[in-house]
Amino acid sequence: MRAVVLLLLLLATSRGPVLAADVDAAIVFAVDVSASIDRSTARLQREGHALALSEPRVIAAISTGLNGCIAIAYMEWSSPGDARSVLPWTVICNRADGLTAAEAIRRDGADGDGCAKGYCATSISSAIAAGSALLDAYKGHALAKVIDISASGTNNDGPPIAASRLDALRSGYIINAIAIPQVRGGVAYHLLGYFTDNVIGGSGSFALEPSTVDDYAVALRKKLQIEISKATGSASRYEIASGRRAIAGR
Repeated sequence: MRAVVLLLLLLATSRGPVLAADVDAAIVFAVDVSASIDRSTARLQREGHALALSEPRVIAAISTGLNGCIAIAYMEWSSPGDARSVLPWTVICNRADGLTAAEAIRRDGADGDGCAKGYCATSISSAIAAGSALLDAYKGHALAKVIDISASGTNNDGPPIAASRLDALRSGYIINAIAIPQVRGGVAYHLLGYFTDNVIGGSGSFALEPSTVDDYAVALRKKLQIEISKATGSASRYEIASGRRAIAGR
């Protein structure tokens, strides 16, 4: 499955040779654009990632590493076979690099209406497989390789999530996650427990759930700081609890 997903990603978005650079972390941002994501939430995810990549505290965390750089790839996903690369492997060493990546994400990311003409399920298992394929293709050396799942629902299509998760873990990849709060019919649905039990895995893996949708960008920035600090060996600078955590505030 990995090979098929990777081929689709590369054929759809080929922009030259696959990047090769030694970095402290190679991170795939795997962002949910399924039917449960409306336009405002799609914009929130897109803008949250763009802001985090150019945030001074994130850039400062990057600079503490052995290589002083990370590599990121940004992809969007929904149903099986619907993974789409928005930003191919890109190295970020400073704020200028972060701003360039942020501009590409804002420009090319979906606006939340990609499912209007058809069924768009939430296949986290396929997203993990696609993220694994991108990490397989990374040609440089990374101290840590991370799949970063952002989603607002449980796995409801595609292969069993346990199989994709186990495949990624066997490759030595870390899976972290951020659960987007959902309110349906006035009832709040919390996914932190589901993500902790079924999605995340690997050394020091963790899942975050913002207290509200408005806290998403703050939680995302904190998550990226934690991921970078773990890869660079400066984890003691942050309060880190593996497993699960709800985050709010700045």
